[in-house]
Amino acid sequence: MSGRGRAVRIRARLGDRDLALLETLQSQRLMTGQQLRRLYLPEGEQVTQARKMRRTLSRLTELGVVVRLNRQIGGVHSGSEGHVYGLSGLGYAVLDEGGEGRRHRAVVEGKFAFQDHVLAISELCVSLHEHSHRGAFDLLDFQAEPACWRRYTGIGGQLITLKPDAFVRLGVGAYEVSAFVEQDLSSESLPTIYRKSQRYIEYWRTGVEQHQRGVFPAVWWLAPDKKRLNGIVRTLRSLAHDAQALFRVALTSEAVTLLGSVPDREAAS
Repeated sequence: MSGRGRAVRIRARLGDRDLALLETLQSQRLMTGQQLRRLYLPEGEQVTQARKMRRTLSRLTELGVVVRLNRQIGGVHSGSEGHVYGLSGLGYAVLDEGGEGRRHRAVVEGKFAFQDHVLAISELCVSLHEHSHRGAFDLLDFQAEPACWRRYTGIGGQLITLKPDAFVRLGVGAYEVSAFVEQDLSSESLPTIYRKSQRYIEYWRTGVEQHQRGVFPAVWWLAPDKKRLNGIVRTLRSLAHDAQALFRVALTSEAVTLLGSVPDREAAS
């Protein structure tokens, strides 16, 4: 049987929640068993729901549509919930109904630093879903890389790609709040953060985002600790004065609460 035929056959064996889970792995790239359990089995006793998710992921792994990485977050004491999962090439083919037999690349494990970064964005996504479920706000849109990337034309006419880690759109009461998210793990130098922030300013000055969406999203830098937060704040203060209002800085642990609040002033439009 051809690869395409195999994908069609396997898709017929999957339920709606199976397909939704695969789509989530496609968009987020990597997620832990715990994150997937919190997203798809949020109600009920945790041990029971963790067991159900473990069975689901084992079945999807045996079908070949999901890959379990060698790494386990939290060590052996985390149990099955600490395993990291991604979509296989076959999994991508199952979701690509109109793919006409095109090749699909399976998830690549990469370095631990890369995995940590991707999983941090997945954690933000799951936490926003949880708070939305509790009624704190409405999660209108969440886009991880590369869906959230933006392209614009530079001063010299070259095509430039701005690469946020995520784009978030929330409904907070009568307001709609949007944000580009940059998840910092202290792995980049502060000059690199400065240069990335300059890219956002360049994109802001083009007016493309404002024309398409009516507002330029606030740019949130999320820091792992207060020392790093203070370093990012000092770095942003050296940017052009008229552009500093574009940026916000927060601890990662406080990100969901702050993202879900109406700011005193929107980012410049």
